[in-house]
Amino acid sequence: MAKTSPGEFIRQVRAETAKVSWPTGRETGMTVVMVIIMTTILGLFFLGVDSVFSWIVKTLLALAS
Repeated sequence: MAKTSPGEFIRQVRAETAKVSWPTGRETGMTVVMVIIMTTILGLFFLGVDSVFSWIVKTLLALAS
């Protein structure tokens, strides 16, 4: 395995970073909004599922006692 000097490593990192296609501010904003919407929907979904399971467990425990 060849050793790379720190200076050469930094040059390689800069060269690779220059090849990256960075998103625009608008694309980043749209992605943030989509993530917020999806996490809200999933949070509400899991709240509903948890509430149903909680109700089932409480009902079964009430029947058992």
